[in-house]
Amino acid sequence: MLSKEDNRRLAQLERQLQRDDPDFCARMGGGNFSVSTTTRPALPLFITAAVIAVAAVLLGLAGWWIAAGVVAVWAAVTTTAAGFRIRKARNRPRT
Repeated sequence: MLSKEDNRRLAQLERQLQRDDPDFCARMGGGNFSVSTTTRPALPLFITAAVIAVAAVLLGLAGWWIAAGVVAVWAAVTTTAAGFRIRKARNRPRT
């Protein structure tokens, strides 16, 4: 039985090996370490961000400035998440 420190160190070594040589990890792990090939598309996130942005504009027009600001930040975070998902999908190696 490994101690908590040993488990932490082992997990750190596994992550480092996966970053350094993902092909080796895929061969040794039977492909279990590979990145999931099914990822959700970013389009629904962009649509969600657009709907949230429209809600922010409507709240701003209604005079609810604080709520509009919070919702606008929410829309920005959603758009950023979609952008990161697209960038990650573009950088993923094709198999």
